[in-house]
Amino acid sequence: MRVSVVGAGLGGLALAQGLRGAGIEADVFERDPGIAARFQGYRLVLNPVGFQAVRDCLPTRWHPLLGEIVMDASAEQLILDPQLNEIGRLGAGRTAIVVDRQVLRHLLLTGLTVHTDAVLTGYDVMADGKVQARFARRDPATADLLVGADGVTSAVRGVLSPQTTPTDTGVRFVIGRTPLTDEFAGLSKAYGSKITGDGVSLLLGAMRFRTPPKQAAEQLAPEVTLPDIGDYVRWAMILPPNGSLEDLTAQDAVLSRMEGWHPQLRALIEQADPDNSTLLSIRVVKPGERWASGPVTLLGDAIHATSPTGGNGANTALRDADLLRRCLIEANEGRQDLLSAVDDYERKMFEYGTEAVRSSLEKLPAFAPEAKLS
Repeated sequence: MRVSVVGAGLGGLALAQGLRGAGIEADVFERDPGIAARFQGYRLVLNPVGFQAVRDCLPTRWHPLLGEIVMDASAEQLILDPQLNEIGRLGAGRTAIVVDRQVLRHLLLTGLTVHTDAVLTGYDVMADGKVQARFARRDPATADLLVGADGVTSAVRGVLSPQTTPTDTGVRFVIGRTPLTDEFAGLSKAYGSKITGDGVSLLLGAMRFRTPPKQAAEQLAPEVTLPDIGDYVRWAMILPPNGSLEDLTAQDAVLSRMEGWHPQLRALIEQADPDNSTLLSIRVVKPGERWASGPVTLLGDAIHATSPTGGNGANTALRDADLLRRCLIEANEGRQDLLSAVDDYERKMFEYGTEAVRSSLEKLPAFAPEAKLS
């Protein structure tokens, strides 16, 4: 069996790793001109399902390394004012596993065949049931299954399910990161909480590695090369829907809304890495009607993009990868045919993917009351 995966995000890479470990050929096609063409390095919170999914997709020899580059984190989930006074609670406190996206992505990339600058222009299902993917600047690729793991603007989805389109909630947020120094020790109670003021919400999260990733890889898995990165604070400010940024830089857009805020909060933004600060929009993709069964399917944000306020986007994509991996192994071992395996995956994925989008949107008004949810 051969599988073509379009998209080198976490979900697509986890699937390719899981298939590779089972002896199934998997090629990854990425539209970016290079693996490191854009920064993809913010802190992620993994729930037990997401963490177990990525663990199961990785070779067992890398499990000790995976355990060393994550951290256990607990948060009280408070609501604080701009002077860091507690004024409410978001919900019950929680404990989770935290990982850096860039570090995890480099681990997942190890040993895979990834074709960059591969812009999908379409695909054709052949007479023999195989599928041929067409690209703008490279030869077509033929496989038994084509998986669209290519995000919110998925080119695969555009052909497979053109009626399924992204919805823009109107909410924008600025995200960045700042080295975690002793200066910011006093902000610890704000990590995992929401700071609210002047129509905006600021969210902070600490990333503290058990062992620096580069060092951990050198010690535990020399064949893996991980980024040389230190502890940091990930911050994100959710802005009012359609608020004007007045051509400001990402940092200045945040600071312009923090007049009179606690000095440590302002210093956190002022000392951020400007190259790793950016403005993003919150768009969602709600799974619609199932498409006709065939040798093409979707995974992750391509079919169920969630609001980040749900904290379940990466978790759901990794769950997809592990589920599809298991279904394809059954087909490869002759326990069911390929189309039945894909159908099993899609049936389950649609159910929990729809719920993931719904629950993420349910939480969005707590951070952006004027968001468009319809």
